Amino acid sequence: MTLIKSISGIRGTIGGKSGESLTPLDIVKFSAGFASLILKKNPQTKKIIIGRDARPSGKMVTDLVSSTLISMGFDVLDLGLSTTPTVEIAVPAENACGGIILTASHNPVQWNALKLLNEKGEFISGTEGEELLKIVEDEDFVFADVKHLGAYSTDDTYVTRHIEMILALPAVDVEAIRNADFSVVVDAVNSSGGIAVPQLLEALGVTKVKKLNCEPTGNFAHNPEPLPENLREISFELQKGDYDLGIVVDPDVDRLALICENGEPFGEEYTLVAIADYILSLNKKKKQTTVSNMSSTMALKDVTVKHGGEYFSAAVGEVNVVEKMKEMASIIGGEGNGGIIYPELHYGRDALVGIALFLSQLAKFDKPVGFLRKKYPNYFIAKKKIELNPEINVDGILESIKKKYAKYEIDTRDGVKIYFDKEWIHLRKSNTEPIIRIYAETEFETKSDNLADKIILDIKELVTNHA
Repeated sequence: MTLIKSISGIRGTIGGKSGESLTPLDIVKFSAGFASLILKKNPQTKKIIIGRDARPSGKMVTDLVSSTLISMGFDVLDLGLSTTPTVEIAVPAENACGGIILTASHNPVQWNALKLLNEKGEFISGTEGEELLKIVEDEDFVFADVKHLGAYSTDDTYVTRHIEMILALPAVDVEAIRNADFSVVVDAVNSSGGIAVPQLLEALGVTKVKKLNCEPTGNFAHNPEPLPENLREISFELQKGDYDLGIVVDPDVDRLALICENGEPFGEEYTLVAIADYILSLNKKKKQTTVSNMSSTMALKDVTVKHGGEYFSAAVGEVNVVEKMKEMASIIGGEGNGGIIYPELHYGRDALVGIALFLSQLAKFDKPVGFLRKKYPNYFIAKKKIELNPEINVDGILESIKKKYAKYEIDTRDGVKIYFDKEWIHLRKSNTEPIIRIYAETEFETKSDNLADKIILDIKELVTNHA
């Protein structure tokens, strides 16, 4: 069983012993800790928004979280089956002081988690996360007396309101999408995207929709992470030649993967690249900026520069990307896992707005999806890891790698990233395990694998020498 406490919240597998997996006691402690964190900020209103994906533990976790918040004196507005971006939008819309999304995102069905939002509907900062961990460790929370308990209410209209906000965006061309008469296959992995994505497509005028795994039972039909190896069913459906596009979302609908008309993956790294290309093309009069994390493809930089804009990178993590986007006033940004952040709507990864923007682009491109993919530079990212003994000094290993490659450009904002002209390799240590994650990108798949393997050999040699 697994329990991971971090500055971004708590996640783990359901059942088992407290402190070792995600049990009711752990859920209550983190919910109370989050409420205590908010109380220290003296909020104008004591209202918190919650929502969940469809996994089977969701209702149980919802009941625990809402009851705990009520016992801390907070009013709870429960959106029920919802999406991460929908909850993010609802927090400021309701003038709430925070939000909790009950989802383990792409993790398998036995997992669940609490994602924590501030009053802006954005993930809490690293500083706030550290403070939260201290509150939970010390059990530094005080429950309200019976006269000051909070109230519980529900609202199942926010997905509709979210969609209405998307349709109102100038960059979303509903008329062009309707006239294109697209035929689409959707795989929502039996979670809340099975409700939200078809509803969005209907609102956009897409009438030819085949639904795969859209019943929100929470019993995921396949591994819920939207990677090509998990998407064979929808790829096979596209190979029949009857559809223009395949759309895949993860359980909480903040990641978007696309499948070309021939069943080939568009590439999760290229979801952001394509949509950024579209947004950048709409306004070339002023210099525009884009942001992605340090482990995302350099194709976004290429596309940005092509439009006369400037690209910036951020440390891995949505909160870091958002912070950099605000600093650089970026028009669009996100992460190479299919996470689109479009500030004109809100500062959060949002597969629904990504779908609307991509369909607008595709309608105006007026060629098959595969032709659109060929517009962009073709890079390959190898993603690997090396497990080390717990006694190994991981920071020392990273420092040694930095010295070994000192003649190259190196970025140490988030681990060690080494640039070799049009290639790069990024090493990041895990915060919870003695693991170094390794990402390498080049123009050739085998070369990316070889570059990652070369660094792994370097690490093994350093471990041996330090032994």
